[in-house]
Amino acid sequence: MKLFESKLPVLLIFVATFGFGACSSSTTEEAANDEATTETAEVPQEEEVWVELVKGSSKEGWTQLNGDATYEVENGVVTGTTKLGEPNSFLTTNKMYDDFILEYEVKVDPRMNSGVQIRSNSYEHDTTYVFTDAEGNTVEKTVESPRVHGYQVEIDPSERAYSGGIYDEARRGWLADLSENDEGRTAFKNNEWNKYRVEAKGDTIRTFVNGIMTAELVDDMTDSGFIGLQVHSTKIEDPMQVQWRNIRIQEL
Repeated sequence: MKLFESKLPVLLIFVATFGFGACSSSTTEEAANDEATTETAEVPQEEEVWVELVKGSSKEGWTQLNGDATYEVENGVVTGTTKLGEPNSFLTTNKMYDDFILEYEVKVDPRMNSGVQIRSNSYEHDTTYVFTDAEGNTVEKTVESPRVHGYQVEIDPSERAYSGGIYDEARRGWLADLSENDEGRTAFKNNEWNKYRVEAKGDTIRTFVNGIMTAELVDDMTDSGFIGLQVHSTKIEDPMQVQWRNIRIQEL
């Protein structure tokens, strides 16, 4: 009887240990399976959402400002034609944009100058800006109503070849030209379609022409505004044209 009593606790301990081991093994296996499932599961990627700004032959969503040059839209292609005696004209989006990636293709008469406005504005009142110029002087500039003004991505088929540079229309002038970017000056091809990419994120604007980086600007004067297609004023009587197509934007 004493022998039986002395072995009973040992038997119980053995059974308990065996049961615990089986349970632990099962739990470990399940955890391993869960971990493997987690490792092999695909992480959902955020889709790039591009919006076409010009559809078909409609100017819906756009307004012409500043001048009376001619803008026509056909099959997604915008054609701007110069008009003698008119100031710079702009076909502008009704929507305002802050951070975005903008892409478009452009083809232009080599005799004319053009550009695309970004984060630009036109107010019903005169607007005064105070800034520091390149020489370190404090400058006060008033833009009269309703003048279109703001950042412009240059289209420049001249020998200067500043296409892709960043100009401040009606306000500060050149902010980032291509005088020290020899590769960038070769990017634009006259009499051909050229692809532009403009990245505006926070206070930084970067531009690319046909895949070549042309300018990078850090500036915080304006963080939001419309996009505008410019037809420059001209002293040449013969009408000249600039065309845009595949204009699309991805808001960030």
